[in-house]
Amino acid sequence: MTTIAVTKERRAGETRVATTPETVKKLIGAGFSVVVEAGAGTSASYPDADYEAAGASLAKTAQEAVGKADILFKVRAPVDEEIAALKSGAIVVASLNAYVEKDALKALAAKGATAFAMEFVPRITRAQVMDVLSSQANLAGYRAVIEGAEAYGKALPMMMTAAGTVAAAKVFVMGVGVAGLQAIATARRLGAVVTATDVRPATKEQVESLGAKFLAVEDEEFKNAQTAGGYAKEMSAEYQAKQAELVSSHIAKQDIVITTALIPGRPAPKLVSAAQVASMKPGSVLVDLAIEQGGNVEGAKLDEVVTTANGAKILGKSNLPGRIAADASALYARNLFAFAGLFLDKEGKFAPDYEDEILKAALVTQGGAIVHPNLTA
Repeated sequence: MTTIAVTKERRAGETRVATTPETVKKLIGAGFSVVVEAGAGTSASYPDADYEAAGASLAKTAQEAVGKADILFKVRAPVDEEIAALKSGAIVVASLNAYVEKDALKALAAKGATAFAMEFVPRITRAQVMDVLSSQANLAGYRAVIEGAEAYGKALPMMMTAAGTVAAAKVFVMGVGVAGLQAIATARRLGAVVTATDVRPATKEQVESLGAKFLAVEDEEFKNAQTAGGYAKEMSAEYQAKQAELVSSHIAKQDIVITTALIPGRPAPKLVSAAQVASMKPGSVLVDLAIEQGGNVEGAKLDEVVTTANGAKILGKSNLPGRIAADASALYARNLFAFAGLFLDKEGKFAPDYEDEILKAALVTQGGAIVHPNLTA
């Protein structure tokens, strides 16, 4: 029987877990056995007893769990001691942050592991249920609004009272992917006046469907600013200058600005300049969801709250999904359960087809080498 191991996350600040009791049941039902390191789900509110009740066996240490594993499920890339404990040829499935965590990839390759980066799962219809970027970005967008509202310190909805009226907060979302759309929806639910911008023309209708106003320079470059895979292209310096001019006066009037723009494998584009930050009102807030790739806001610092001379706050909090660990883990675990199904043939036997378009796209190490074309070029 093929054994899947799940260990406690050891990267700083990571509270999520790769498998929940719900998906343990499903994995066992699919024919796998599951071993979970004791305490793996504690930070996400999943106690050991629930894993045992679901049919998993518990291991006292990560090394014990990994040593039994044919497949290792992780949220982040495994650390050195976990990689050292892997069987040669074991499969590792995780969000490997492959463009950045190159040492981990080299170690996995040297160990002979067959590693899959979940962030490389292609955005095709049958892979939607495996799309960890979307499942986690959805929660990040929600949490960004909550973090921004807390830092703002004023009410978001308009309130009419006998003592007078409280004006609705103005929220501006920059970058309308999964995270941006959820940020728009959440801010609208909380009663804010919401505007949003993105370089992809398809997002205009999405923004307006959520009751927000769209803001963009809609020239010829804007009309062709989306890849076939649905990602934003990096825009020219000329376009960025025009867009910056358009949004500068807008940003100065905003209470909360949320930036979400990311380009896979590239540093995050700078969307908000220091001058634009300086134009904002005292008490206003910027939430930078791209901080782990360098940030969209000039002056943002990883895992810090920067208060500027004009009294604005720049929030550079990493791993926002990890601040909703139970839900983030539940969604991520379902993504991994769906991905694990690709390792089984029609009879339910363990027989991975490495030519399957999803497995092929996500494969990063195999046979002692790093094999993904985007990482070997």
